[in-house]
Formats: sequence, structure tokens, C-alpha cells
Amino acid sequence: MADPTSQSNYLLIATRHLSLEWTLDFLTRTVRGTVVYELEVKGNEVAEVILDTADLVIDSIHVDGDSVAFTLGVKHTVMGSALHIPFPCPATKGASVKLTIEYETTTDCTALQWLDKEQTQGGKFPFLFSQCQPIYARSLVPIQDTPSVKFTYNARVTAVLPILMSAILISPPSTGPPHDGRKIGQDQVTYVFQQPVPIPSYLLAIASGNLRYRPLPVPKGKDWTSGVWAEEELVDAAEWEFKEDTTKFLEAEEKITMPYRFGVYDLLVLPPSFPYGGMENACVTFVTPTLLTGDRTLVDVVVHEITHSWFGNGVTHADACHFWLNEGWTTYIERLLQEILQTPAHRGFSFLIGSKMLYDDLKLYESRPSYQRLQIAFEYGENPDDAYSSVPYEKGANFLLHIERTLGGLDVFLPYVKNYVQTFMGKSITTQQWKDHLYAYYREHGTRDNVEALDSLNWDAWLHGEGLTLPIPVDYDVTLAHQSNLLADRWDKARTATNLHELFKASDLQELNANQIVVFLERLQSYPALPKVHISFLGSTYSFATTPNAEIRLRFYQVALLDPQSDAARQYAVDAAAWVVGEETPKGSGEEGRKGVIKGRMKFCRPIFRALYTVDAELALRTYRRHKLAFHPIARNLIEKVRIGGAFMIRR
Repeated sequence: MADPTSQSNYLLIATRHLSLEWTLDFLTRTVRGTVVYELEVKGNEVAEVILDTADLVIDSIHVDGDSVAFTLGVKHTVMGSALHIPFPCPATKGASVKLTIEYETTTDCTALQWLDKEQTQGGKFPFLFSQCQPIYARSLVPIQDTPSVKFTYNARVTAVLPILMSAILISPPSTGPPHDGRKIGQDQVTYVFQQPVPIPSYLLAIASGNLRYRPLPVPKGKDWTSGVWAEEELVDAAEWEFKEDTTKFLEAEEKITMPYRFGVYDLLVLPPSFPYGGMENACVTFVTPTLLTGDRTLVDVVVHEITHSWFGNGVTHADACHFWLNEGWTTYIERLLQEILQTPAHRGFSFLIGSKMLYDDLKLYESRPSYQRLQIAFEYGENPDDAYSSVPYEKGANFLLHIERTLGGLDVFLPYVKNYVQTFMGKSITTQQWKDHLYAYYREHGTRDNVEALDSLNWDAWLHGEGLTLPIPVDYDVTLAHQSNLLADRWDKARTATNLHELFKASDLQELNANQIVVFLERLQSYPALPKVHISFLGSTYSFATTPNAEIRLRFYQVALLDPQSDAARQYAVDAAAWVVGEETPKGSGEEGRKGVIKGRMKFCRPIFRALYTVDAELALRTYRRHKLAFHPIARNLIEKVRIGGAFMIRR
């Protein structure tokens, strides 16, 4: 079946290579230039190529050097406009076609967010970054915007600020003077990139700003490099946060899969409007600045993005219906690394933390049960972002954990994992192809018991089942949650107490790390809402109301807003609103007078606005509308689709 989110005819003719020549214009907020395509004909007598576009201005098109007329179809709300490009003569199977398009983006480009200098860390220069996943590359360049098509690319991009792309930087060198020694913000410099490994369109990425580079230590004998990029004011903090663990994670991953293929593994810390925790763009992972806690407690997000180098960037889902193959496998392997690098208890603890997000999102989609499925049957033109949640991550990881245990444990399953990666590396596959390969592997390399174990799985329930729970309960090692649960139980039992100062001290958290504190707060959410005085004491005694750790602050506000009708919820709704849009002024740690920053990561802004809307709809609407343009277009779209009791937060 064809990708339901693409209008391109990629089954008949496919992109094999792109050559990009771009100029970034920070004044008009556009990208303009030329793209040259090398196309491979796969069908017989192919009369045209159809590319996906969205809000692009097409200036001219040439096919094998000859100018041709083209047709831009009526704009589809989700998929954009199909660009029909006829060939002078029908192309035969196996032939190669060269296509050249001159074009420019518009200010409606969903893939790009252009930030004013005031929205950056340094406040001196503007910033640009892209987010093409799942189907927004078509607003950056005319393209076959489906993960079923993989291509190599090279690029020459000119701008007045340093540039990064999801490719290897050829020149100027990252280790040299910034912006090739010329004046940043004024002098134009052309950056040259090459991506020799075929990637899907959603991994095409670009960023530009006042960027600096710091190399990370690489183990001996490796043929890849690693480093950190960030704005000048943030790069030292970013280097410290990631230098201890990043390359260790990468090396450990190679041992259970296969060697890293992309040559470079860099991290780019983006401004706070970035809508995700991380985005696994080839060669350079984009990450949220909320990871920079100063204690390395949130660097596990990098494990997830590194893992995508094999599961997603390497073995890729064929289309959005099979997105769980990317995220479920990545989450499963990420947690396996927690066991390898630390202990089995850390693996179980990660599953426990994820289970809260899973059950929250299953509940969220109770009125859209098709989005509770692991394998979603998207209709033609349906927006895959509408289904974006933790379900493919968590339900997928739990399914693979269940398969591992059903087969007999890691000793039996890990050899299959390596074979799976080696078999499908560089390919785009469906769930059925994965399932067929799983059976084939154990028929050839396993025993009859292994095959019978696979037969015993309730495949339909896992892949197509709906509802608020997993098909079967999956148990985890909860050793690391014990102290968190005990503390939450103490708070629950003290809900009528008046001597809180005697019962609870800041030292209660002395033996808990940040993740254990998260579990403590999530456990509190499973009880009836605490009284207002208790929540106030909780926030002040443990500094939850002022902590710079966004993961903890989010959970604290979720505890405070648990009962929408309570006095506590009405009080803390104001604080939560100020926090999510960066209106608060941080106190403590020498931060007085420095304005807060927007929490553009959807993990934070979506649940906060959802909770705010239930407590004080007018406050939620007023706050959002005042800061709407500070959020990324993808985040704006999903925030505005917050549905409470059948009503949308923003009516369209």
C-alpha cells in the first residue's frame, strides 16, 4: 500500500539523491534556492513525477535540462499541494531522470521556526531551526515526503549566521573560528555539507544561529567523531552536561547492534521553543535546553536519540501507520542499555516511569480509540500528528519486552535484535515485514518452543487492540520506586495533619534522584487531591515550586491542579500558566531578575494547557493567545486541539 500521508508517486519513480543550493534570509524569513534531483524510474512508461509540497513558491522546473510546465494541485489541509511535473517523453524502468527546481519557502512553512533575537539564549542574533517529522519536509523543499523513500544529499547553504544540517560539515571546519572568521550577523558565508548515507525526508534538517562547537571525547579505535553545538552563551554548560555519557552510550549501542554508520554524532541544544525532547536528525541530534539541569539527571534522553541511529534512521518505518517500529524499538533498546550500563532495576524503573505517560495518553484518546492502537490504520490524508503520544513508544516497548520474556529472556532475544538490524539496515519496512522476519529467524536459528512461544502471543490485541490498559499486565522491577512510594504514602496519610513541619523535611529527598522524585509526584497523583495547605508546603519545603528541573516542575503542577474545583488548583493555575510561557521570574540560585523561558517542549506545554483549561478556561485561553507565536507551529497545532469534554480549547 502507498503511504496515506503522501501524494507523491514514489512507487513509480523514487528520489535517490538531492543537491541543495540554499540562501537563508532572516529578514524575509524564507529559504530560496535550487534543488537538483536524481530520480530512479521504478515503473514502466512513467509520464511524470509527483512531489509533495506545502506553501512553496515554485519559480521554474527543468527535466534533463529542458524547461517544462508544471501543475500545482489544490491544497489539501494536511498533505499540501501535489506538484505534477510531466516528462517530455515517458521514462522506462531503470532509467535515471535529472530534475531541477528553483523555488522559495514562505512564512507559512511549518517545518521552520524563525526566532527573533529576544527568543534566544544570548539575545544578540536571530535563530532558525527545522522540524520535518512527520510530514513537514514538503514545506521546506518539494520532495517525496514519505519514509519509504531514502536519499543521499549534498548542500551548499549561505547565511550570515553559522549553519548546521543533518549531514557532515565539510567546510568551514567546526573546530575553526566561528563563521569562518568573518563577522557574525553581517557577512555571508557558504557552508558545505554531505550526507552519504541514505535518509528519509523527515531527517532533512537545518539550524542557524550564533552557534559554537565543543568536541566530546571519543573512545579509541572509533571512526566517528562527536561534539556539542549551542549558542555561545550556553555551549559551556552543554559541553559539561553531555561530555560524560554521550559517547559511552554510543559505544554501548554498537556492541548490541552494529557499528555506527553516520560518521558524526553531534548534539545541538536548541532554543526553548523546540517542541520535542530530542529529534534524531542524522549526524546532529536536536535537543531541548530543558535537559541542561546542571546535574546530568536528564541525559537519558540522549540514549533514546542515539538509539534512533539504528532504529528509525537505519531501520525505518514504511509510513506513519508503522511509526511504532521506530519508537517502540528505540524505547525498548534505550531501556535495555539502562540495564547494561547500570542495573536491571534501572531498566524496570524506566518502564515504570513510562507507564504513567502511557496510561495518561490512553485515557486522553478514549474518544479516539483508533489512536490507542499500536499499528494505526491512518486514512488517506489523515494527520499523523493528531495521534502523537507516548502510545507508540510505551506500548511498543512493552510489547517487545513481552516478546523477550515469552521467548525466554535476553539470551534468546538479543541475537535476534542484532540480526534484525543487520537484515533491515537502510530499508523502510512495515509491521508485517518485521513479524515475518521474527518468525523466520526463530524457525532457522531457534527451536520449536520459540516458534510456539511466538504463536502464543495475542498479536491482534497488541497491534490493533484498543482500551485503557495493555493486553496483559507487564511486571517491572520496582526496587528503585520503593522510597518514592513510601514518601507518597506518608503524604497521603497526613492529609488531615496540621503539624506538617514536624512530619516532613527537605531531607526527605536526600536519598532520591530526580527520576525518583518524579515517581514520588506521579504516585501522589494516584491519590485524591491534597489540601491547599499541603500542596503549598510540598512546593516550598522541597522547592518544587521553584525548581529549574522541568520534569519535576511539571509533575508538581499536575499534583496541584489535580482537582480542578479546588482552591489549590485555582491558585497554582496562575503559577503554572506563568511557568509554561516564561512569564515567571526565577528565584534562588542567583537568578533573580532573569526572566523565565517558554516551555515549548510538548511534553510540558500540552499537559499544562490541558490542565489549565479544566481549572480556568479563560486563563488558559488568555495565556496561550498572548504567547501563541512563541510556540513552534507543530506545538501550536496540537495545543489548539486540546479536547476537554468534547470541546476544543481553540475553536476552529
